[in-house]
Amino acid sequence: MSRKGSEGDEAYGSCIAVSSSSAAEAALISKPRFEAVRSAAGTADTVVRSRMVTSQSGDPPRFGLCRIRDIVCALALIIVLLPVFVVLIAVILINDPGPPIFAHQRVGKNGRPFKCFKLRSMYCDAQERLVVLLANNPQMRREWEAMHKLAEDPRVTPLGDFLRRTSLDELPQLFNVLMGSMTLVGPRPIVYDELRHYGRHASCYLTSKPGLTGLWQVTGRSEVSYRRRVATDRLYARRKSFKLDLRILLATVPAVLARKGAC
Repeated sequence: MSRKGSEGDEAYGSCIAVSSSSAAEAALISKPRFEAVRSAAGTADTVVRSRMVTSQSGDPPRFGLCRIRDIVCALALIIVLLPVFVVLIAVILINDPGPPIFAHQRVGKNGRPFKCFKLRSMYCDAQERLVVLLANNPQMRREWEAMHKLAEDPRVTPLGDFLRRTSLDELPQLFNVLMGSMTLVGPRPIVYDELRHYGRHASCYLTSKPGLTGLWQVTGRSEVSYRRRVATDRLYARRKSFKLDLRILLATVPAVLARKGAC
């Protein structure tokens, strides 16, 4: 599944499409070309604004084959996993009183903002703790600026660490899928500041709905660099199909069970 501002770090084996791609596509993943950070940020901002202008916020979800798949699967999973939701919410409330569901604004298709739901995995004052951490720890500040997350984040509760490693914190995103702001398979939902990493390739993210799982999530997740993640989103944008989505969905289960790259 997809990984994570009080919880603003949410950033939070390739057994599928990469193995069948050509040498040129493999090179795309390992050696993506990027503009300088300043020009990249400006380019990404331009792409987002142009996407937002051309889209209409009142448009209803399109009911193609993928949308039908999303509704049926999300609804079925919500019903089956309802007892799990109830138990997890109760445990979160006992462990650290406060809102059990965290809704953070992310960038959706065509640059539309949406509230991405997650089970809260951080302390309620996580945002205040982040300010102090970044001000007093240069190494963490550099890590945050580069990846928009912290590998060893002291803001995460012990229970939250378990939820993240098992991806259980992302179960509420099934409601995002049901409402149409997300899809089952697509790029990992990001915050606006992360678009600068995409530079002139921002359209590769903005042309698709963010996904509950995706190519990046099943090929290393947090173990790969941001450059590789952007390149993986580019590859998915070029090759996306119903068949590829099915292969990614099937690869998600062993990836989650193995907790590979989870954080």
